[in-house]
Amino acid sequence: MSQYSNIVLKRKNQIGYVSVNRLQALNALNQQTLLELRSAFGEIRDDEKVKVVIVSGAGEKAFVAGADIKELMVLDPQGAKENSELGQAVFNKVEAFPKPVIAAINGFCLGGGCELALACHIRIASEHSKLGQPEVKLGLIPGYGGTQRLPRLVGKGRALEMILSGEMISARQAKEIGLVNQVVAVDELMNTCQELAEKIILNGPLALQYSLEAVTSGLDMPLLNGLALESTLFGLCFATEDMQEGTGAFVEKRKPVFKGK
Repeated sequence: MSQYSNIVLKRKNQIGYVSVNRLQALNALNQQTLLELRSAFGEIRDDEKVKVVIVSGAGEKAFVAGADIKELMVLDPQGAKENSELGQAVFNKVEAFPKPVIAAINGFCLGGGCELALACHIRIASEHSKLGQPEVKLGLIPGYGGTQRLPRLVGKGRALEMILSGEMISARQAKEIGLVNQVVAVDELMNTCQELAEKIILNGPLALQYSLEAVTSGLDMPLLNGLALESTLFGLCFATEDMQEGTGAFVEKRKPVFKGK
């Protein structure tokens, strides 16, 4: 397992835990952290024992408070564009990840942190969390995918309200607009994420992978193309041992034992 400076990567009970660990900077994303996230997700992708990933931030104050402003403020336009492209590439990898990724949001989830959460497949927030895209307050715009993923998730009007005002919203407000799936007490956050992960792990790994691909890729397609993709992936399920095991277990009234084949 690789050694990281700005993140912590652990594995336990088929769950991979990726925690951004820059407490002194409220877990802000500098270039090194983005590169380490890219490496960690590559490592987990190749680990057959890991079925679900939970992303979090170290400490009690922040999931990720944003990008590292001190690092950004010295960039020229070309350097800023390249920084944006790096962040987008890393978060694209998270969104297209073949295993379910759950964001455990605790505390500030702002700017690049909100964009990281948006790239995750499911978002669960503690009740005191604050979410937002405050880049305009710095004379910037979201650069790691926020202008594209946020409106796709909550709608154009609500996304523009958040982006143009730069104001934070509460976890409860985030749930109301569909930005997060659940809001729980702080001391229940990781248990809730783990319980959801454990439910997901019981299902067929290839079916999970194909479901993620159908939804993530299909959203960017016209409906008929998305339906064609769904049919193709549905057909591929019938070439798997997992499908035979799952349907057989249902008929025989027993729990299936999936092997990801």
